[in-house]
Amino acid sequence: MSARPTPSSSDPTSMVRLTVTDGIAEVVLDAPYRLNAVDEEALADLASAYDDAAAGVRGGTVRALVLRGEGRAFCAGRNLGSIEPGSDDAHAFLDAALTPLLRMMADFPAPTFAAAQGACLGVGLGLLLATDVVYVAEDAKIGSPFANLGLALDSGGHWLFTERLGPHRALDLMYTGELMSGAEAVAGGLFSRAVPAADLLDFTRSRAARAAQGPLQAFVASKQLVGRIRDERLGLWDAIRGENDVQGVLGVSDDYREGLEAFREKRAPRFR
Repeated sequence: MSARPTPSSSDPTSMVRLTVTDGIAEVVLDAPYRLNAVDEEALADLASAYDDAAAGVRGGTVRALVLRGEGRAFCAGRNLGSIEPGSDDAHAFLDAALTPLLRMMADFPAPTFAAAQGACLGVGLGLLLATDVVYVAEDAKIGSPFANLGLALDSGGHWLFTERLGPHRALDLMYTGELMSGAEAVAGGLFSRAVPAADLLDFTRSRAARAAQGPLQAFVASKQLVGRIRDERLGLWDAIRGENDVQGVLGVSDDYREGLEAFREKRAPRFR
């Protein structure tokens, strides 16, 4: 096992750490004393970490990414302790700092995984929404506590709740501030799987390791097509046309050649 720290992980003032081990980039929110709540500086550090990891994909040293939070929470949202009422520009924070980061995360050129425990609120919910595969602790806390602040849910939460839970349940959560457990959120279709908290990180890392051994080009093609189905509302036949186009490209790839040879030789493929 080899771990390579990056500039963002070596900065003692940053709450974001990034290491690369055996082809897996691990991005860590490391401010457990404030439940990993983020500010503009933390968002910039996150963007830098994802940019460094993407460079690793291009250089062949990264094939998957794991996002997690240190301590008892994944991310409790925006760090409200540093905000002055009356002078805060919430629109600038969301539109200029957060949204570009979420787009960068969603477009990451390799499979991404998140391990989420404890509070997953506000911006924390958005970070999960921008991740390909999300595993949550069964007792994680997910929802919209914004009513107590006189604000509306942000970071893509309206879309996520309405799309997956329907408008009635979405507004119920927003009006009441009720929080769902991780198990309830997965049962409602919000995320991939609920895992006992004690097993969450090992489970997530093992899944990322499996993806890191897979055909990266095919995974990215599927990721992009799923994004089009979601954002462009592709119908069945448009989606099939997209699949046909993808297979046409993958059919002449080195990964496909290796996969076919491995199938014929009855061995595990070795994707490069």
